Amino acid sequence: MSKICEGRVAIVTGAGRGIGRSYAIELARQGAKVVVNDLGVDVDGTGNSAEPAEQVVSEIRGFGGVAIANGDDVADWDGAGRLINSAIDEFGGLDVLVNNAGILRDRRIVNMTIEEWDAVIRVHLRGTFAPTRWAAGYWRDRTKAGETNDARIINASSSSGIYGNIGQANYGAAKAGIASFTIIASKELSNYGVTVNAIAPGARTRMTENLQRARGVEPPKPGEFDARDPDNIAPIVAWLASPESASVTGRVFNVFGGRISVAEGWHAGPLIDKNDRWEADELGPVILDLVSKAALNAGMNGQIPT
Repeated sequence: MSKICEGRVAIVTGAGRGIGRSYAIELARQGAKVVVNDLGVDVDGTGNSAEPAEQVVSEIRGFGGVAIANGDDVADWDGAGRLINSAIDEFGGLDVLVNNAGILRDRRIVNMTIEEWDAVIRVHLRGTFAPTRWAAGYWRDRTKAGETNDARIINASSSSGIYGNIGQANYGAAKAGIASFTIIASKELSNYGVTVNAIAPGARTRMTENLQRARGVEPPKPGEFDARDPDNIAPIVAWLASPESASVTGRVFNVFGGRISVAEGWHAGPLIDKNDRWEADELGPVILDLVSKAALNAGMNGQIPT
């Protein structure tokens, strides 16, 4: 097997379980030296344990890979800085940052508390920004010193954010924000040799198992391809982390099972221009006509209903 990430240094946040674990293991299999970051919290963000990250590190070392564990809080400014510096200090640099850490506190808007809102926004949005900011500063300083970068940031968005899902206003808002952050960061960091992309994954994890049970999703039969195995998401992350992906940036990819699609973001649809200010009482038929001509919003599968 060719190792497309040979010699690269990668950080994966939220890598102790689920999709993040798969990312870390696949990056190591592809030759990267990996910092496995995880707080070992429950799905709702409570608790703390070093064991999940250490288990992944042990598994990576078991097949001859190189990895260290890190237990810093990625949503804490100083903790995010320590995380980035741990890769630089241990492995001599940083090439790849995978912002994957997240929690869930699902609730419909009418029942959601401000604490449930703030906790989810903090981990997802602040926990994506803070490590990115520290890594971007490192790559900017290298550029100013005359060094070159071939660096990657890979963020975790979600169909709940870019398409919308009932009961996940906090999580979905954070994930939609991460999609926009990805596009903006790709433009801002291109001069430093950094590409920025995001994944909207579909897989069975602690964060999705309740949703899948509620929808009556049946487990695969023996011998069948398990489309919801989180390992299915890891190969595209490894490819995006590799030098081969240098021309791809500012994109969000839907990934489920063996399916990969490019999420096409907001764009202007049907248009009318009066070339003058509208009166409120004349807008009724105008807006209704525009809406009738516009495509419907995509469903959770990313497809526009017909």
